Amino acid sequence: MTTVLSTTGTIFFIIAIGYLAVDRKVFSREALQVLGKYVVNLSLPALIFRALSGRGLSEISNVGYLGGYLLGSLTVLIVGYFLSRTFWKTSPISSTFDATGMACANSGFVGYPLLVMVLPSIAPTALALNMVVENLVIIPLVLILAERATAPTMNGRSLAKLIFHRVSANPIVLAMVAGIAVAVLDLPIPAFASNGIDLIAQSSIAVSLFVIGGTVAGISIKSVGKRVFGVVFGKLVFLPIAVWVGFSIMALLGAGVDDPNLQKAAIIMAATPAMSIYPVLAQRYGQEEQAATAMLLMTAMSFFTISGLLYLL
Repeated sequence: MTTVLSTTGTIFFIIAIGYLAVDRKVFSREALQVLGKYVVNLSLPALIFRALSGRGLSEISNVGYLGGYLLGSLTVLIVGYFLSRTFWKTSPISSTFDATGMACANSGFVGYPLLVMVLPSIAPTALALNMVVENLVIIPLVLILAERATAPTMNGRSLAKLIFHRVSANPIVLAMVAGIAVAVLDLPIPAFASNGIDLIAQSSIAVSLFVIGGTVAGISIKSVGKRVFGVVFGKLVFLPIAVWVGFSIMALLGAGVDDPNLQKAAIIMAATPAMSIYPVLAQRYGQEEQAATAMLLMTAMSFFTISGLLYLL
């Protein structure tokens, strides 16, 4: 248990430094946004590119992992949406972001740094596979639900163009495409470029955790009700269980994941707080207060839930 607490303690120590740096005005909110842009647009894409370009086609197209994680995420997204609509009596747009908070894990900013410490050999592979599911399926679905809720008269063609434009312009998606192309075509990368990409990728761990801490520093808990606790519980408890069930279903279908550590990595990723852009994305649709409150609470509580999960695994 001491080893577990040492691992999670390291992660949350860096998050705490980010929190204090912003809370004590050492870093401004504007400076934090710059660091966040650096992670999202450069270091995380570099990390994903290296993870995909350095893997064989069989690792990239791991049907068992992709299927299991997708089944778990979709289940939580659907159940979360109808739970919010039915029991909390919320609007379609509010239900969309309640479900998003439950189903979208922070694989890049928290999950990967955590895996580097506990399962370093498969951390890049797990991150790359998670990003495929989240960026090519889950996030586009969230955008579709959000746009449908705010503009119900928008026709299918216009909606498809909007979603395609947003997804295709995402640096993470572009890095995924480039990494897969290099892996499939076995393209050589010059040493200077390879070394430079590695250095940028390595910077993502500390900077991303620092940004998470600084982000929650600007959030205040105004009201914590059943909805907030429901979203937090769905994210930290329901999603990891759903992903585990998803892997079990894939195994029954004959497409299981051979490496047990890869399954553990997926469950650990699923147990992280919601993706860092969750409150930002919710803000575009007027749902920032609920999303920000849930983000703060789940970040604080995840120290205990992740520690417990690591102890069990």
